[in-house]
Amino acid sequence: MSPRMKNPSLVVPDALQPLLELTKSISKTGVPPQTLDLVRLRVSQINGRAVLIPVGARELKEAVDADDRLPMVAGWRDATCFNDAECAALELAEAATRLSGEDPVPDEVWAEVARYYNEQELGALVLQIGVVNLWNRVNVAINEEPAEWS
Repeated sequence: MSPRMKNPSLVVPDALQPLLELTKSISKTGVPPQTLDLVRLRVSQINGRAVLIPVGARELKEAVDADDRLPMVAGWRDATCFNDAECAALELAEAATRLSGEDPVPDEVWAEVARYYNEQELGALVLQIGVVNLWNRVNVAINEEPAEWS
């Protein structure tokens, strides 16, 4: 399937730069980059947005800063390789992406993630979840090809 149009962030004047700046700001908050990557991948998986992650040992070795746990993100609840803070961030990512039910992000989920992250870091996680959801929805709407992991 070919894209329906160029990415709207490239078509709408001055749209791309603020999105890039927001992503840059998120990365400066103290949330480990690996955690932001795990959240990005999990949100994309929930949205059905394919991301071409490196899965083989050779691919992982060749990928710049690739986390060898990426192939296990979908099954994070059963995996033992994620620490408690990462699990809390993934739980928040799932709840804030699905937005189903009467209380999509229950107080218990928020309380657990707040055990590991300060207010600025919590803000960064929430913004990361929102930005990834935005990009997923834009890319799905225009039939954008899956991106290589970077």
